[in-house]
Amino acid sequence: MKARLKSARTSRGAALLTAMLTVTLVATFAAAALWQQWRAVEVEAAERARVQSAWVLIGALDWSRLILREDARAGGGSGSDHLAEPWAVPLEEAKLSSFLSAEKNIASDALEGLPDTFLSGRIVDAQSKLNVRNLAEGGKPVATSVAAFTKLFELLGLPAQELTALTANLQRAQPPGATPPNPPGTSGTTGTGTGTGTGTGTGTGTGTGTGAGTTPVAATADTSGTGPLMPQRTSQLVWLGLSPATVAALQPYVTVLPTSTPLNINTASAEALFASVPSLDLAGAKRLVAQRTRTHFNKLSDASALVPESSAQFSEGQHSVGSRYFEVLGRLRLDRTWVEEQSLLQRDGLEVRIVWRERGAGATAAAPKP
Repeated sequence: MKARLKSARTSRGAALLTAMLTVTLVATFAAAALWQQWRAVEVEAAERARVQSAWVLIGALDWSRLILREDARAGGGSGSDHLAEPWAVPLEEAKLSSFLSAEKNIASDALEGLPDTFLSGRIVDAQSKLNVRNLAEGGKPVATSVAAFTKLFELLGLPAQELTALTANLQRAQPPGATPPNPPGTSGTTGTGTGTGTGTGTGTGTGTGTGAGTTPVAATADTSGTGPLMPQRTSQLVWLGLSPATVAALQPYVTVLPTSTPLNINTASAEALFASVPSLDLAGAKRLVAQRTRTHFNKLSDASALVPESSAQFSEGQHSVGSRYFEVLGRLRLDRTWVEEQSLLQRDGLEVRIVWRERGAGATAAAPKP
């Protein structure tokens, strides 16, 4: 009798344990399935938001291209680009639903419950900054551009040895090719600038002048495959020997474009104008900036007339009143999450094409609780 009772208790215990294990397994599988379902929903929502953000930013980029194309058509033969034109007006952060509600086929009550999404952007003249590509052509340094960057480095208090390294590494990064004709102010021989030897005194003769020129020694392009990569963004100038602190200081004043470009005097900052003209001081550059806010320059001679020094004239190869390259910056923000896109556009006549595009995303930190 006792044996049967003990066997019955053992059976009931085993059944209870089996039931508990079964419930645990079912609960575990249910929780895993629920988590998988939640994760799939979150991934789908994030992907949908990413695609929607991409399409909105693509639309903003196409709108920017249209603005630049219409600006070229409206400009006719003048060819000048200045900060009073429509493309230069930034789009401050605006609620995206306000654009949607402006459509006649979208009722305002249909937008209720949608999250607040904000769009902002602007077009920046890429030729309003000194182009790093101007420092070297055909594996040889360009004296006028080196002098301009030297003035900028001195103005910002940056180490001169980094400029020397930048110029040398830029020559190594350029692809090998035939040396183009020397632009005005460059040195084509061993003359050092304003020499008084048997040359012509401008650095283009065959003499070995004794002037105090500062043109770096030309370096041949690196064909071994071990040279530095050619940067496409200003932040990538660290590849050419600049420190991150120097790159951050140069960011507002320099750019990296696919080809050598002149500086647009209608959009350049006072610091860039000061650096680009050898005899121009910072006060004179600020006077030029103040003058162009009233009336933009239609030709280089308009700006040259405001510079009293005869040697501080603006040259055709180094300056211009129009631009071919423009940067488009777009930002889409949803609560604390944002998506940004930066693009470089090249405009030739009425054709506006995309040179490169770069997109990034992130989230801002939450405000601290009081």
